[in-house]
Amino acid sequence: MTGLRLLLFFSLVTTSLTQARIIRIDITSVQSPTFDGKVFGRVGAYEKLRGRAYGELDPNSPQNAVITDIRLAPRNAKGMVEYAMDIYILKPINLATGNHKLVLEINNRGGKLIGGFNQSSGGNDPSTAEQAGEGFLMNRGYTMAWNGWDCSAQSVNNNLTINVPIAKNSDGSSITGPSYEYIVYDNATSLSYSLAYPAATLAKVQATLTVRDHLQDAPVVIPADAWEYIDEKTIRLMPAGTPFRQSAIYEFRYTARDPVVAGIGFAATRDFVSFLRYATADDFGHPNPVAGDIRHTFSYSLSQPARYVNDFQTLGFNADEQNRQVLDGIENWMGGASGIGLNVRFAQPGRTERNRQNHLYPEGIFPFAYPTTTDPLTGKTAGRTARCKASNTCPKVFEINSANEYWVKAASLLHSDSKGNDLPDPDNVRFFLVSGAQHGTGDGANRGLCQQFQNPTNAEPVLRALFVALDEWVTKGVAPPASEVPRRATRTAVVAIPQAGSETGLVPQLALGWPTIPGVTYTGVITTHYLLDFGPSFQQGIITKLPTGVAGRPAYVNFVSKVDSDGNEMAGIRLPPVAVPIATTTGWALRQASFGGNDGCEGAGQMIPFKTNKAEQVTAHDPRLSLQERYATHEGYVDAVRRAVQKLIKQRFLLPEDAGAYVQKAQASTILR
Repeated sequence: MTGLRLLLFFSLVTTSLTQARIIRIDITSVQSPTFDGKVFGRVGAYEKLRGRAYGELDPNSPQNAVITDIRLAPRNAKGMVEYAMDIYILKPINLATGNHKLVLEINNRGGKLIGGFNQSSGGNDPSTAEQAGEGFLMNRGYTMAWNGWDCSAQSVNNNLTINVPIAKNSDGSSITGPSYEYIVYDNATSLSYSLAYPAATLAKVQATLTVRDHLQDAPVVIPADAWEYIDEKTIRLMPAGTPFRQSAIYEFRYTARDPVVAGIGFAATRDFVSFLRYATADDFGHPNPVAGDIRHTFSYSLSQPARYVNDFQTLGFNADEQNRQVLDGIENWMGGASGIGLNVRFAQPGRTERNRQNHLYPEGIFPFAYPTTTDPLTGKTAGRTARCKASNTCPKVFEINSANEYWVKAASLLHSDSKGNDLPDPDNVRFFLVSGAQHGTGDGANRGLCQQFQNPTNAEPVLRALFVALDEWVTKGVAPPASEVPRRATRTAVVAIPQAGSETGLVPQLALGWPTIPGVTYTGVITTHYLLDFGPSFQQGIITKLPTGVAGRPAYVNFVSKVDSDGNEMAGIRLPPVAVPIATTTGWALRQASFGGNDGCEGAGQMIPFKTNKAEQVTAHDPRLSLQERYATHEGYVDAVRRAVQKLIKQRFLLPEDAGAYVQKAQASTILR
């Protein structure tokens, strides 16, 4: 071997040893076949692999340097930072009969939520033929995978977890800093509260507990003798046995210690997918179970992990350390315009902001949109695609949101600038509103904590159709459906008005077009994203100051879809419950009196049925037309549904098999029988 070849050889070895990667993958259980041997068409049977993956990160690598506190994490003998995570894989037994594509579901707080989309069930460990259900993805031959990423996910119920190190000062002592807990129990029996991080001291002089009954009330400090630490991670009210008031808002600020390096969760997903896509085996010779098979990669995320994926892109994790693309296609469902607050010191990734909760956490942070823009409030220039453009690793993305995300998560900021002006769609991203839908599928026979019945609009058929379109865009270059969202240019957007000193804003009833419906309260409450002050080190992910409110803070401009005379949204993908309505459906709701009355009901929406005939409508003084006035007969209603689904098929927002289910449901209904 010549000197030049030796130099090249050792250079390659050194590069391999210093690259962040999965160094070991242990498959601890195999069920082959799984699902009781159920066969999925030409794809055949599937098998299930469960195990642990072990990774190493070079804290000096530019790709990893964005991880808050990684330089303060303990290192092994090679100078690397270690982590370990659960992994779970469902794959065709015969990979040759699969479609050579990977779907990574980014889990939600450790749990699998892909079942509705996949037309399957079984929670975190689907195993039986019944749980496999229709198997939308299995029938198409996809390999599916999951990995732990959320440091706050609990190791229960087959959750996927990750172990990441605790950051320490250079002398090995504990890092301390401010931490904040937003505490609401919608019951009158809870007696204690568990903190996310241990208290650095049990001296109550360094902590404050406040309470208020409604979001707009001024917080009242609870005297030090009216609460106590049970231990360094638990507080309770005094005297012992005093329950927290039902639905009251408690806030606890204290000095915590021992933050975990939570941002490693981004690198863990990057390196797991990279391993499955590109590696043959790990450092110990354990084979990659899908080695050489994966040609295209996709992710599916529902709610919290969709916000994770937003930040995953913003921070540049779609390029591995060899600058290879990780994900080709991303379907984000219900993430809004927010991030996740994972890459900060004392992170609490399980938190989520809605119209009554968690407004003072680092979730709604610029940039919100994909294109690079300049924030007029900070002067900062950034965009979610800036890093992937620099590395030429941008995925194709569908950002899909319910109406709820526009009302409680300022989703319009995904496709508008900080002043609320429309932005052109990036070449690689499309945006979709599922009109009138709440956060997930509600129970139309149950009010829950809210004033009206929940909204049962089910968006899963749209998600399946759009996933097929995303696959075709990625793998065949077929142009995707055009975005369907409210725009100021189309006059379908209604701008929210911030309220001075209030954590929420207002959508005026007249501007929205909301009808006055007897028995239905309208307040216009909507989440407002403020530029919060977390202290001078926040750019490095270190919070040194906890906001106590929004007074005097500037706000970003957001908007929602205008509604028609029924109160149903005009913009977005109008599924049959909106296009052929039998009720007003909304993405917002208000709490009942005993649960914080007229405060926002977070993720819930409303279903407010129409009257059956004109006489009932007149008697009730309901401004909305009755069912009889709309459709005349049962057959007229079914025909209207049939026309609506045919339009949605043509727009590629419904698959024929899902469209047929809408018609069958209409035929079986009692509407105007």
